Formats: sequence, structure tokens, C-alpha cells
Amino acid sequence: MASGLTGKSVIFSGIQPSGSITIGNYIGAIRHFKRLQEQYDCLYCVVDLHALTVRQDPAALRGRCVELIALYIACGLDPDRNILYCQSHVPAQAELAWVLNCFTYMGELNRMTQFKEKSRGHADNINAGLYTYPVLMASDILLYRANLVPVGEDQKQHLEICRNIAQRFNNLYGDVFIVPEPYIPPFGARVMSLTDPTRKMSKSDAEESYIALTDAPDAVVKKIKRSVTDSDGEIRYDTAAKPGVSNLLTMICALEGGEPAALAAEMAGQGYGALKARAAECVNAVLAPIQAEYTRLLHDKGELQAIIRRNAGRAVEAAAPTMRRVYEAVGCAAP
Repeated sequence: MASGLTGKSVIFSGIQPSGSITIGNYIGAIRHFKRLQEQYDCLYCVVDLHALTVRQDPAALRGRCVELIALYIACGLDPDRNILYCQSHVPAQAELAWVLNCFTYMGELNRMTQFKEKSRGHADNINAGLYTYPVLMASDILLYRANLVPVGEDQKQHLEICRNIAQRFNNLYGDVFIVPEPYIPPFGARVMSLTDPTRKMSKSDAEESYIALTDAPDAVVKKIKRSVTDSDGEIRYDTAAKPGVSNLLTMICALEGGEPAALAAEMAGQGYGALKARAAECVNAVLAPIQAEYTRLLHDKGELQAIIRRNAGRAVEAAAPTMRRVYEAVGCAAP
């Protein structure tokens, strides 16, 4: 994929430049993204415009955006076969958002649960951007005529409003947009919190509850040593009765291969200390080459900035045909 899009089906995925990418994100999604480039045109967007709904330190935000792209590359995403870019580098994403605002009803936005939740968390900054956040997300997806969007539980409502907007626009003006479908990958174990193994690991939780891809080896050892297990000392795979032990077994098998029940049988009688040591060793072995490449990229600012500029240009090129079709449809004057 030298530039723009090749004509394959399109997958779009956006990530906020906040918090840390966790080992759960890597196991459940990122390490498998490499396989998708064979079948799809893939766009991975760092959604820095979305981040502005919360007050940001400008230098820190810019740094996190660059670091996220570097980390994606370090995890194996080829920046020549995928489009890795920052949302703000493609002006058409904000342009299209304004047009789509005019085809989105306030009743739809009033029903968005994430707006209600974030409003409670940021009561001193309930801004219009937070309210229209789903429209910008719809713009991100529709601009590239994405066929598929990987979504978690917290994003299903956003994809649904995106589909509604696209269908409404198409009913008025013809088949301008592709109506996207959710992408549910056929792979990827579910990694749980280290401090509450009944909940999914999340970068928005307390730091001791997750392993970040940039955690130093001793930090990984410390977090896993402190992870919640139980008091009976038996290594057995049982997600209901032994969620903490099962989580560690799942993590090891997801990274090394094999089945959690078989690993539990292999380690029977060794105790939780041995299980935690095995998990830490396994995680650190996977993180070592990722961290080495990530550090190399961050130290080679010229190469990294060239990659970011090149991918921004490809994203702009990919967006242009849709923006022309939208303006023609609604009657805006051609330049």
C-alpha cells in the first residue's frame, strides 16, 4: 500500500493518546493487526482531536501522539502497508464532522451514555465537543469508507449512531457512504486486571492493575508478584472460582501458545510463586524486542517524523474522494 487505499475492504481503528497501551491491548488486538494488512486496507488513527474534550498539556499531547505511532510500529505494524497517522493531520476529518453535525439529531446525542458518564467525571468542563464527540467519530470512519470497525463494548453505541448518520445521508443523496459493520476478530484472549481479575485490564484504571508495553522488566515482575490470586495455593484453570490464577495462565498461553488448562496441569503443585515468575518471564521476553525498537524509533527523530509525514499524506489522499462526493451531494461549490 504505497499511498492512499488500494481498493481492498477498509478497516479503521482509532486510539486515544492517553494512558498506556497494555499487554491486554497487545494480546487482544495489536499483535494480530499484522495479519489484517494481507486482506484489508488498514488505517490506525491517533485521535488527538477527540482528546481535546479534556484539557491537555500541548507538549505532552504532541509527545504521546508520536510515541503511540512509534509503539504501533514497534509492535510490528508496517507503516508502508498500513496508514498510521494523527487525526489532526487530516483536515477533512473535522470538515466532514461539521457536515455530519447537520445530519445528526440532538435526541440521538442525548442518548449517548458515554457523554453522560464523562460529564459526571468532568463536571467543570462539559463542553460542546464532548457532546458531539460521536459525530467526529462517525466522520473518522465514514471519511475513508471503512467497511469494518473493531469495537469494544464501550464503543458499540458510537458505531450505531455512525451507521444511522450514514444511512440518513445516503437516503437523501444516494450511496455516498459505506455503512460500516463491527469487526469482531476471530482471535485474541481476554486479559483481566491484575488487581481485580473479574474486570478487563484497562489503561484507565490504577497503574498497578495493568502491564504497560513500556513497563521496565522490574516493574513487570513487581506488578505480577502483587497480582491477586486466592488463598488455596492450587494452580487450576477455572475462570469462575479462580479468576486471578486463570488470568495468569491465559496471559502466558496467549504469548507462548498452548492451552491454559494444559499449562495448569503442567505446573500443578509448583505454587503461585512459580506461576507468577513464569508469567513475568514470559511477558518480559515479549516486551524486550518491542521496547528495543520503540526506543530506537524515538531516538531517530528524523526517521520517525518522515514516517508520520508520509502517512499523513497518504491519509489526506485517501480522504479526498469522499470529501468531494459529500460536497457535491450537499451542494457546496467546487473549488
